[in-house]
Amino acid sequence: MAKYYLLVIPVAIGIAAGMFGAGFLADESEPDTFTKQDLVQNGSPYEGNPSAPITIVEFGDYQCTYCMKFHQSSLQVIKDEYIKSGKANLVFRDFALNGPASIQAAEASHCAKDQGRFWEYHDEVYQNWDGENTGWVTRASLDGFAQNVGLDMQQFGSCMDSSKYRQQVQDTYAFGEKIGINATPSFLIISGDKIVKITGNQPIDVFRKTLDDL
Repeated sequence: MAKYYLLVIPVAIGIAAGMFGAGFLADESEPDTFTKQDLVQNGSPYEGNPSAPITIVEFGDYQCTYCMKFHQSSLQVIKDEYIKSGKANLVFRDFALNGPASIQAAEASHCAKDQGRFWEYHDEVYQNWDGENTGWVTRASLDGFAQNVGLDMQQFGSCMDSSKYRQQVQDTYAFGEKIGINATPSFLIISGDKIVKITGNQPIDVFRKTLDDL
């Protein structure tokens, strides 16, 4: 089985055969292995065609400044040029590194997913972004976002009260750390047996070159 290593450059490419090494390691230790399914499970629904030849996995935090900037800039270009055309799809995975409020916002997005409104809720949170750990993420504000996107509030409230998705959000963070995610936003762009890792809200031309090359 091939090992998968991360080249330590801002936009890094690694190649494996069939299975991807989980460590993104720069040494000779034997990593665990993981599949594309491991990378997308417990994330958002696919944005775009699930069968598109390229999958973009974004690891993000709802309070993260550069995640918000990506959401307001490059994301729309990627949707227009690659996702709507069927060239790529997108999956969002939580990497809640800004504390309890980020975890709570991630939980709320999954409660919205239960009602088929993940992306609407996701967008609503970023449209109301107001800084990192400034107090804008509260149960009241999350309930307000749910109302704004038309969720059944009783179902949403029960989901939040039960902490249904808390462990999943925490486990997803641990998985991200295991495979070498250490900042938000981070992207794994997958095509066949190739993965390109992009860290940070890079200029749109970085994403274009990566997607076009794949």
